[in-house]
Amino acid sequence: MKKTAIAFSLIFSFLLALSPKQAAAQDLTGIWKGYFISDGGDYYKLEFQVSQNNGYGVSGVSYSYLDVRFYGKATMTGNFIKSSSSFRIREIKTVEVKSSLGGATCIMNYNFKYSRSGKEEFLEGTYLGKYEGRYALPEPKWGDCGGGKVYLRKVTQSDFYIEPFLRNKIKTNPTNRPVIINQPPVKKDSTKKVTTTKPPTTKPVTKPVTKPVTNTKPPVTNNKPVVTNKPVVKPVTKTDTAKTKVNTPVVKTNPVLPPKPQILKTRVNELAKALTVPSPEVTVKIFDNGEIDGDTISVYFDNKLVLSSKRLTASPLVLNLKLEDQQTDHELVMVAENLGRIPPNTSLMIVESGGQRFEVRITSTEQKNAVVRFRYKQPQ
Repeated sequence: MKKTAIAFSLIFSFLLALSPKQAAAQDLTGIWKGYFISDGGDYYKLEFQVSQNNGYGVSGVSYSYLDVRFYGKATMTGNFIKSSSSFRIREIKTVEVKSSLGGATCIMNYNFKYSRSGKEEFLEGTYLGKYEGRYALPEPKWGDCGGGKVYLRKVTQSDFYIEPFLRNKIKTNPTNRPVIINQPPVKKDSTKKVTTTKPPTTKPVTKPVTKPVTNTKPPVTNNKPVVTNKPVVKPVTKTDTAKTKVNTPVVKTNPVLPPKPQILKTRVNELAKALTVPSPEVTVKIFDNGEIDGDTISVYFDNKLVLSSKRLTASPLVLNLKLEDQQTDHELVMVAENLGRIPPNTSLMIVESGGQRFEVRITSTEQKNAVVRFRYKQPQ
């Protein structure tokens, strides 16, 4: 009996020592930053500031913003389900909103999956929106105001200010930027000066109307005979000779690619995604994935440099590509020029072609390039 009690005591002590580590590993308290993309393709930055209580209940605030055109803040409540690593949190009401776009305001209901990779923690999931205030429907339900996907990463710095409920609970980055109170962040790369002065009013320029000149004098004639009906000989051109050729077979050759740059030879080129697109016209938009931490990239398309040492921000880097041949694979290679403050170099790529839309999450390092392969296939 005594041995059993000692064994039980040792096991209980071991569980007590282990449980704080497990709880700390799944503590959601802190700042989470990233973005959400609506089903319609709208891209918004998103920030959560969350406090987890002694159990698994959480509360906090959310900030959503679209550069200087829209900014909203809402209170939130939710809970973490340990058994499935699920995190459900919903906005209660909007407490601040500034918008130059007009329209209704919505609150959101988020459903996340929690994951960890090394020291990095992520929340990835979906959301449903619901109209609020005077725009609310008679029988409101989640989804009335659309839905979409959400990606967040735990960080140490806010684009706004640290809420009072977090100030004594988290360690902040000592290199934090100045506090931005109740305003969306201003990005040097994307901010344009807006002027409200009207252009000078100018009167339309009217051209003077000139009357046709009629010649009242009889035409001057000479005594030389006039030769009429002279045949006109048209010179034969290359165009004319080309038209005479009928059913000339066209020999199609594969395009010759430029030599592979050294950076694509010395690093591993890892395939991130292979896409079949319905149109030869392809638009590629590249965003920073999560916190704006100074990631810089270069991009090669079929071994040709198309972007050189560009910084990833909330505003997309845009490429318009042309896929000439349906039988040829085309490769877009993303090269990390640096890893930013938080390695690795991560980005979100949105591809649009022929009315279709694809999302690719990309990771590159100083040893590995990320490859996205395209093939154009005309719909049947």
